[in-house]
Amino acid sequence: MAEKLWKGRFTEKTAKVVERFTASIDVDQRLYRYDIEGSIAHCRMLAKTGIISEADGDTLVQGLNQIRREIDAASFQFDEQLEDIHMHIESRLFEIVGKVAQKLHTARSRNDQVALDVRMYLRDALTELLRRLGRLQRLLIELAKTHIDVLIPGYTHLQRAQPVLLAHHFMAYVEMFHRDAQRMGECRERTNVMPLGSAALAGTPFPIDRAYVAGLLEFPAISSNSLDAVSDRDFIIEFLSAAALCMMHLSRLSEEMILWSTAEFGFIELPDAFATGSSIMPQKKNPDVPELVRGKTGRVYGHLMALLTLMKALPLSYNRDLQEDKTALFDAVDTLSACIDVYIQMLPGIRVNAQRMEQAASTGYINATDLADYLVRQGLAFREAHHCVGQAVRLGLDRGKELHELSLAELQSCSPLVKEDVFDYLAARGTVNRRSGPGGTARSAVLAAIQAAEQRLD
Repeated sequence: MAEKLWKGRFTEKTAKVVERFTASIDVDQRLYRYDIEGSIAHCRMLAKTGIISEADGDTLVQGLNQIRREIDAASFQFDEQLEDIHMHIESRLFEIVGKVAQKLHTARSRNDQVALDVRMYLRDALTELLRRLGRLQRLLIELAKTHIDVLIPGYTHLQRAQPVLLAHHFMAYVEMFHRDAQRMGECRERTNVMPLGSAALAGTPFPIDRAYVAGLLEFPAISSNSLDAVSDRDFIIEFLSAAALCMMHLSRLSEEMILWSTAEFGFIELPDAFATGSSIMPQKKNPDVPELVRGKTGRVYGHLMALLTLMKALPLSYNRDLQEDKTALFDAVDTLSACIDVYIQMLPGIRVNAQRMEQAASTGYINATDLADYLVRQGLAFREAHHCVGQAVRLGLDRGKELHELSLAELQSCSPLVKEDVFDYLAARGTVNRRSGPGGTARSAVLAAIQAAEQRLD
């Protein structure tokens, strides 16, 4: 059995059931690159400050680089008796370089070591997620540009409300993912703080150079309080919150992809490569990909609640409960990354049924608000206009006609202010293009929004 780092204090060996229960190597081994990179920086600092000799520093760095190559090549042996990635690397280092390996942990604790590793991991994960979110936004912008003249019903309460451009609909998601990117960028700033040098909880009496280590590891800031540094997981909770919001946006998009691809809507068809069939019904084409994205959203929500619950009653400073943070973090990163990736691959293949969309954008009394606005322009108060148009809708329902299919006389029976030009006002494309203010659905406003989004991404 491998010897424990704390063997001097104990008279009994750790029970095997405890080793299995406390081991985290199956989860935290993915931190090995960060653990080795942080150890190399720490080692160089120890040599620079004279805490260890330059020769010992070089020996330790060579040994750490060998371990990195072994893990990269999948020739490294993992053993749950060694508990975590830190102990695995230190144990293997002793096998390679001998007793000098015991100097590496000078002025350091596993508490600040793991905090460093996780911050470095999340920093890189956020950088990659920001890149993916940029690609996703660009694809949605391309869809908006491709379908800039396609009309679609806009909905409230899942009832047809007013016509909008399909491009305007796509650009709504660009705004959502832009906010997600903003949140993740801000989270990355708060993650990018170096905790190493805090030691177990109180700092270290050795003359370490934290600024030097921060420079080697490209941290722009150093933690200000050692107690907080080893027990802070706010940055993970902040990421999980941002990830949950992003998954919620992906889930909303998924819901619309699912609805729009039904026979009842018929607005889009998903690419065959991103749908599945039925084991019993030959005609089926199921939107399993967006359904799974929608389903995986709850998984990320769960990770956020798990970590909030884990942290809510922890006294300062480090507690072993914090070992559970990485399961939530890693799975949330993996889940969000996979969901963004599958959308990046799926979106370009979506086929739009523009004819079906435009037909839907001209039915269901979807131009009723525009008729009310028309009457307001004729001098009627809006509440009176609202009542008159309600009567016109009732008349249309009774006679099986849309508002623009009613005769002039029929419309005038609801309000004598209606003139012959009303039919130009009720045309679907005209109702869209009159909404030309910033943020509106008019073609000019959507093109301006596309340009602004592209400049923002550039």
